[in-house]
Amino acid sequence: MEELKSLIEFLEVTRLFVFSRSLLLIIGGFFIARLASAAAIKFFPKALTAHSQLALKRSVFYVIWGLFVVSALRQLGFDLSLLLGAAGILTVAVGFASQTSASNLISGLFLMVERPFSIADVIRVGGTTGEVISIDLLSVKLRTFDNLFVRIPNETMIKSEVTTLTKFPIRRFDLLLGVAYRENISKVKEVLLEVADRNPLCLKEPDPLFIFQGFGDSSMDIQLSVWAQRENFLKLKNSIFEEVKLAFDEHGIEIPFPHLSLYAGSETDAIPVTMVEPRTPEASAEQKRDLN
Repeated sequence: MEELKSLIEFLEVTRLFVFSRSLLLIIGGFFIARLASAAAIKFFPKALTAHSQLALKRSVFYVIWGLFVVSALRQLGFDLSLLLGAAGILTVAVGFASQTSASNLISGLFLMVERPFSIADVIRVGGTTGEVISIDLLSVKLRTFDNLFVRIPNETMIKSEVTTLTKFPIRRFDLLLGVAYRENISKVKEVLLEVADRNPLCLKEPDPLFIFQGFGDSSMDIQLSVWAQRENFLKLKNSIFEEVKLAFDEHGIEIPFPHLSLYAGSETDAIPVTMVEPRTPEASAEQKRDLN
């Protein structure tokens, strides 16, 4: 017992006891903060989105661990008012030295408040489309459909046009095509709407939409718009192309290729074109013998 008392007195004299206690506070606070942050999101399993759960988890973790760190610093005898002043000066210096990071940090706060998308949403930013796997203070991480990891700075997200493809439960697919001028447009409309009606992935409500876009250079341009559940969008897109082609072939509806007419002038006769059989090597050899 005397030996233990002597050891404690020795630790107090050499301040090792204070350092040990401060270290235990920091390490123990870290694990307590992790447990508390994991338990916090269990109180709101359905009320919060994945994005909100992540923000709540991080907020609880940093607040609790910060309190333990502050307590450890007080055990070591640090004056917190001086630390706060030094932190303010350091923050200003770092802000001037890293304006891009500060801009990304502020943009990240705006993203968390505005919440234009959440984790697991599919978004399109510029030419990049992928699933959101993380929304951090400095950047947003995406996983593309070919399994690539893409990091986009938050400042770019704020300044760019961001399209959330999974925001609503249904999506519309617009099929653009052209038919020959000799076709009956009413018949074409009937065939296309029949294709949409037979496809099980096309929703009955909203109704499929047929739009006559106008007269193109080589065809009458039309649009067929159909709706599908968000998870069936790609299946519908693949199947509708094949079904429209088969239906047009069945009813003899022509999808024309581009035509080009050449004129030498309004008062000039058309340039005559004569089709000839292609020459074979044997015919070329006989022609050479005849000339000799």
